[in-house]
This record gives sequence, C-alpha cells and structure tokens, in this order.
Amino acid sequence: MNESLTNHPLLSQIIDELTNDFRRIDRLVKYNFSRVVSAMNAYRVGVHHFQSTTGYGHGDQGREVLEQVFAHLMGAEMALVRPQFFSGTHAIACALYGVLRPGDELLSVVGAPYDTLEPVLGIRESGSGSLQDFGITYRQLDLTPTGEIDWVKLPQMVHSKTRVAFIQRSCGYSWRPSLTIAQLEKVIYEIKNVNPEVICVVDNCYGEFAEIQEPTMVGADLIAGSLIKNPGGTIAPCGGYVAGKKTYVELAANRLSAPGIGVEAGASLGFNRLFFQGLFLAPQMVGEALKSGLLLAATFTQLGYPVQPRLDAPRTDTIQAIQLGNPDRLTRFCRLLQRLSPVGSYLDPVPASTPGYESQLIMAGGTFIDGSTSEFSADGPLRPPYIVFCQGGTTWLHWLWALEQLLPELEPIGA
Repeated sequence: MNESLTNHPLLSQIIDELTNDFRRIDRLVKYNFSRVVSAMNAYRVGVHHFQSTTGYGHGDQGREVLEQVFAHLMGAEMALVRPQFFSGTHAIACALYGVLRPGDELLSVVGAPYDTLEPVLGIRESGSGSLQDFGITYRQLDLTPTGEIDWVKLPQMVHSKTRVAFIQRSCGYSWRPSLTIAQLEKVIYEIKNVNPEVICVVDNCYGEFAEIQEPTMVGADLIAGSLIKNPGGTIAPCGGYVAGKKTYVELAANRLSAPGIGVEAGASLGFNRLFFQGLFLAPQMVGEALKSGLLLAATFTQLGYPVQPRLDAPRTDTIQAIQLGNPDRLTRFCRLLQRLSPVGSYLDPVPASTPGYESQLIMAGGTFIDGSTSEFSADGPLRPPYIVFCQGGTTWLHWLWALEQLLPELEPIGA
C-alpha cells in the first residue's frame, strides 16, 4: 500500500511506522463525529435552519439552534457563534472586556500571550483602548526554563484582586508544549483552590476536537476561538465563538453588540448552512491536521530538526512547529509551500509587517478562506530560532505530496 502512496523511501518508511498513530486518530475522529451528529439530532437540525436573515437578525432560528448545538458540544451552558467575530483574537477580546472591570487584575498563567493579544492587554501599543487603559492590571506567570507551567509559583500568583486567569491552550508562536486537557484541568483546579471567584478564560484556538473533551468540560468558565480554524471544518467563511457559563457569555455578547442588545440580534447573512456543515466536518478536518502534524514531526525528526510536539508527545492541538534554525530556511520552506498550494501558487511570500504582530512574519498557504490555517498553510515570525508553524491540512495526503517536493530542497540539519 505504501508504494501506491509514495515512492520516496524515507516517507514510505515513516507512513508504515505511523500506522498505529493514524488508527488512534481515526478513533478520536469517530468519537467526536458521533458527538457532533448526536447533538445535531438532539436539537432537530433541519434545512429550515439554513435560511438567511438580514438587518437586525431578530428571531434567527438557525443561529439560535447552532448556538445550542455548539454549547452542547463544548459542555457549556451557552455559546455565542457569530460571523460578526472578525477572528479568534476578536472573540477572546470580547470575552475579556466583557468580564473585566476597572481595578480588576488579569493573570496570564502560561507566560506571554500570543502576539495579537499583546495590544489588547496593553503590553504593546498603550493608549489604544487596551485593558490596561481602562484600569485593569496585568501580570503573568513566566514559564520554567524548560517551557512548563511553574506549578510551585502558580498558587502564589493568584490574589484576591485576580478577576481573570487567562490560559492559552496552544503554543502560539512559542516553543513551549501546548496544554493538554488534563493539564488545563489541573491549572484550573489550582487556581480555584486559592480563589474560587477567579474566572478562568481559555484561548481554545487550534484545540477544538483535538481531544475527546473541551476546556469547559473540566472547569473553564469561558472559552473562545475562531471558526476559520478547527470548528469551521475549513468551509466556514468567517466568524468566531465564545462558550461557557451563561452569565459570562452574555457579558461577552454585550461587548460584541451592546448592552440591551446582547445575544438577541446579529443577522446570519446566509452563513448558517456553512457553519452547521463546517461543524459537521470539523472532527474529520482536525483528524487530517493531526495526521499531517505527525507526518511532519516524523519527517523532520529524521532530518535532525527539533520539532514541537515531538513524535511521542501527546497532541492537544493542530499545531506542528519545526525549528529551522535560520531565516533562509524559514523563507525557503514557506516559498516552496506556496508553490504547492491550490490557490495563489504563483505568489512569492516575503517577510512583512502584519497588523497585531511585533515581528515581521512570513506566511504561506493558498487557502480558499483567507487566513484559514486549518487548510494547507505554514508561517512564522522572522526571529530566532526561526520556527515554522504548520497548523492544518485539509488532507494529510496533501502534505505527503508536498514533502516529496520539499525534501530534495531542504537539507538535513548541519548540512
């Protein structure tokens, strides 16, 4: 069977070695697929829920049922799933602005947040309407030298003024391991053991359906993410979500819309069918991304490059990081990848400034949805140690084909 997939000897060997891992992922996909279908059946999803609304969007049955299905799948009391969220960062910002008030403190538990959240928190671009501009203080618990949560210092960092503990599940543009659901559960337990009133907010981007549970099933009060990542199944054209306890979701809705409007308005604009279908496809698409990550990890480990997560490490999101070591390799990797993309293969990626990011970025991936890193894509900041982050793959076979083209042009480490 391997010969029919690839004639590349290294890749053929790797595929054979990954057989059991791929079967494990298939079991995960089947489990989460059954959850999605069962939830849609329970809420009697029908074609009438795909109808479009305009204007205020009052009485949008499709939107209401979609949010009920989503809340059910997340193990949450309520969910806000809207095309009006521009991005995952926008959804997270609405959640934070919704629950924080002047004089409150936000504690980041896993060190510095993802680049695009720095202006939101006030770490960068002060005076722009950040949380700190509104009198909200920010502190962070730095990671240990090995990139782990500092479990000894964590209880000491939680104070009486700590209103929100912010937990970023994925590694972002860092080299730390992403947090598993079991680790998230432990973090939340340790925080609430010191102060039960702390609101635990989890950035769930890239993590949805990567395990059999979501953070709201193990104690998170709020989670937020993007629909053009995992839960949109690569076909949602835009949007994001917030899910969790009803009181907090309603506060986030007030920030997205306005107090007095909350969750009652917001036209679906014809997106309901794509959101439902994307959610249906999400477990399968996440499975393909997980397989793609394993294939990349195994291949680049063989070539001597450091990878995160390692091949034998648990996978809790769809990100596979590869430490390429210098800017030339990072640029070359992304340019090669762009040539193999279905859209925009003629484009030549170059490092450039991107809104929300401090460092210049190089991004590759001709995706059908702009910014949909759940499709075939890779990117990274132009800063040492020059890591490329591969977040998706509509099918792992696309990555297999791409590696056949990439490997002759990417030398082993030290070469």
